[in-house]
This record gives sequence, C-alpha cells and structure tokens, in this order.
Amino acid sequence: QVQLVESGGALVQTGGSLRLSCTASRSFFSINAMAWYRQAPGKQRELVAHITSDGRSHYADSGKGRFTISRDYAKNTVYLQMNSLKPEDTAVYYCYAATQDMGVSFEHWGQGTQVTVSS
Repeated sequence: QVQLVESGGALVQTGGSLRLSCTASRSFFSINAMAWYRQAPGKQRELVAHITSDGRSHYADSGKGRFTISRDYAKNTVYLQMNSLKPEDTAVYYCYAATQDMGVSFEHWGQGTQVTVSS
C-alpha cells in the first residue's frame, strides 16, 4: 500500500501560479508511473499530467505549455507546477501512483487538494 498526501491547493486569481505537491509513503524506486488528475464539479476525473519512472512526462492538451510535472526521488515527492491559471482549471486535484508487486498492478490515490481560480 502507498499513502499519497497532497498539498498546495488554494484560491488564486486568473493568471496566477500554484505548485501542488504529493508525497508518497514509500520510495519512488518502488513506484512506477505517477500522475495528477483533476475533477471539476459535475465532470469526470481527467488526466492532467503523467510522469514515468525514467522521467518521461505527458500532458493533457489543457495543460500543455502551462503545467510542469516533476518528481524528486530524494523527497519521494511529485510536483505539479501550474502557471497562467484559468477559471476552467478549478477542480479537485488528485495524485496517482502505479505500483507492481509480485506481478500484480496496483493503483493508489491521494485524498485530493482543491484548486480554485477566480475570474
């Protein structure tokens, strides 16, 4: 089991920036991919950004050029730097981790952190 604890969500004005953090309860060397998802009221949860164990990243079109995902192995923490925020970025942001133990794949989720962008 991996515990994921997010932080950094806040109320920010349009055009502002936020950095979300997600700290895992175990070493990143035992975790495969990590990602950030978000869910706005009345909408399905959607992928925001994804990073593999070897550092390759992928972004949803909505965040390309504005969001950056990174991972710090020393701190077991993954970050989401969000710049030029828009009201449509308002959502609960969830951290996700994928692990594999004894050939079985597992998915782990954080509790979420609220990001609100005011117009």
